[in-house]
Amino acid sequence: MNFKIITIFPQIFDSYFSESIIKRAQKQGIISIYSQDLREFTSDRHRTIDDTPYGDGAGMLMKIEPLYQAIKKLTKKANKKRKVVLLSAQGQRWTQQLAQKYSGLDEIVFICGRYEGVDERIKNFIDEEVSIGDYVLTGGELGTMVMIDSITRLLPGALGNEASSQDESHSQVGILEYPQYTKPEKFKIRGKSYDVPEILLSGNHQKIKLWQEKQKKSTQ
Repeated sequence: MNFKIITIFPQIFDSYFSESIIKRAQKQGIISIYSQDLREFTSDRHRTIDDTPYGDGAGMLMKIEPLYQAIKKLTKKANKKRKVVLLSAQGQRWTQQLAQKYSGLDEIVFICGRYEGVDERIKNFIDEEVSIGDYVLTGGELGTMVMIDSITRLLPGALGNEASSQDESHSQVGILEYPQYTKPEKFKIRGKSYDVPEILLSGNHQKIKLWQEKQKKSTQ
């Protein structure tokens, strides 16, 4: 899976993507991540990528020209299993089911919005708009990291144990994962003991499985 990111802050991703699962997935060749500096597609000495909106709108909008040129560069080779995605507060809500759908692609190009938004004409050159929630962030970079992380976890070999992603919360629509415990068996503090449920210590895998199924919670 190839992830390509159009952003004005390409270095912002370095720390997160150089750790843990994302780092291993890159080393194993499961994913590749490329950050494209949008300012490379400007022509003025100030490297301007935003301007005031027509009408009486407040704030600044990202300009269409550099965005179009960046998309053109990153989608030069035809690929039917590629999506160009704009991170936007107006987009469809990101869910585990969408992550599963996207995990079947070969390539995703992310456009990280900034400022008040993006020139509306960008919608002629993208496939989808996505929002990670009903709140406003400073830019699309955080949403891009969320999407890349959730997609990568679903790719074969990324977690090592394929069952890990299948049992997680939201892997089934509207279902949250069962409670889990690790050592110590008893955690005592201030005279009170917080114990692991006895069923999990029984060694009876059939009963444990039934208990786990009963403990799953519905979000609906």
